[in-house]
Order: sequence, then structure tokens, then C-alpha cells
Amino acid sequence: MSDEYIEFIHSIKQKTGIDLSLYKEAQMKRRLTSLYEKQGFKTFMEFYQAMTKDKKVLNDFLDRMTINVSEFYRNGKRWEVLQQKILPSLMKNGRKLKVWSAACSTGEEPYSLAMVLSQFMSLSEISILATDLDANAIEKAKIGLYTERALAEVPIKIKQTHFTEQGAFYKVSDEVKRTVSFRQHNLLNDPFDKQFDLIVCRNVMIYFTDEAKDILYRKFSDALRPGGVFFVGSTEQIFNPSVYKLETADTFFYRKQV
Repeated sequence: MSDEYIEFIHSIKQKTGIDLSLYKEAQMKRRLTSLYEKQGFKTFMEFYQAMTKDKKVLNDFLDRMTINVSEFYRNGKRWEVLQQKILPSLMKNGRKLKVWSAACSTGEEPYSLAMVLSQFMSLSEISILATDLDANAIEKAKIGLYTERALAEVPIKIKQTHFTEQGAFYKVSDEVKRTVSFRQHNLLNDPFDKQFDLIVCRNVMIYFTDEAKDILYRKFSDALRPGGVFFVGSTEQIFNPSVYKLETADTFFYRKQV
């Protein structure tokens, strides 16, 4: 790691609370170098100095830092497992489920969760916490307007029930939007709430170092109630779940040991 990048990491952490050292270095350097060169800067520190003076440069950096690639029902077979196997087991005791969509990006995931849960209960009974580092992504999520491409895996009946066409876009119904509370949250720095029945955090861990993943798996496990389930992305299999007091419930689903 170059001295300049180390200094940049230190400065960014002081300014934003984001610890770049916990992200895979090669990926992050590529991502940020392409951004600052596009904006006409020659070094990381020149880029940082511009951030301290220009809010737009800072916001562009924060946008690039966060990985807002998402769609509804991403990897559809896993959502079928959630609906057919995981949720029925979580709902056996009749309690209201406490659900968290972590690193929720522009809202496709928590809204998908609400639509799946609506197969079991009325939307008025559903409450989902959705968090992300990127305030801009959260604002887009609250609007709830998406391209047709983002809906590619949504079952036809769900699409007809919970979306309305608006020109070239599709808007999520207000009833679905009301089920989700959005909040800005830094997974690596901020505390986690406790006693969740279901935590969904998909396609984000791949960007972190092994050390950061280890910290996060422990934090997610601690945030689950015994018997609660952690749902990860299709490239994020946990190979030693027992280390985190988890056991495999299905592929990419991990249950907190009781």
C-alpha cells in the first residue's frame, strides 16, 4: 500500500467515518482512480483536497464508494426458498417478525421482502428496517421508481399487484413503501440493533477484506435472536458458520444456533 493511499485512507476516515482499509485494496483503488481521473485530478490527495472544498466531489466519492447494483427478487430461486421454507419456519410461533435489510441500496431488496411477506400477512402488519451507507441511494429508495430491467425477476402476479407503470418506469405501491423504514447506517462503524428474526445482507460482503468480513459476521450473528436467519448473496457462502454460532439452514441461509 503506497504512502499516499495510506494518507488518503486516514483523511477519509477522519472526514466521513468510512474506513477504506477494510475494503479490498485493488478493487477500491481501481474504482476511485477511475473516478478522480475522470474528474481531472492526478493523485488521491489532490482528489481529497477537492472533496474538502466541493460538496459535489465529496458526494461523487460517496456514490462511487457504495455499490448500487440491485434488482427485485435477485437470484429468484433463493427468494422461493425464503418464501417456501425459511419464512414458514420463522413464523411458527406467531410473533411479529423483526426484519432488517442491511446495505439495502436503492430499495429493491426491502421492497422484495415486503412483497414476499405479504404472502403470509397483510402489508399493514409488516415492518422492515432498511439501511445503507449512501444517503442518495436511500432517497431514491424512498421514491420507489424503477426501470423495467430492475423488475426482470418479479413474478407477474406480484408485478401486477404492487407496481404501477409510469411512463418508462414502474412505481412501487404506497402500501408496500409504508412497510419499510429507511435509515443511513455504516455497517463497519455503527452499532447493530438486536433480536432480529431475519437479516438480509446480499452482494456487499464480497467487497470487504477477510478481516472485515469476520467482524461483520460476528456482528450479524449477535444481532440475530436464537433461531433467527441470516440471508447472504450468491457469491458469499460462509464456509465456517459454526465459528459465528450459525448453522446452514439452506444454501445462502444461516440460522443462529439456539
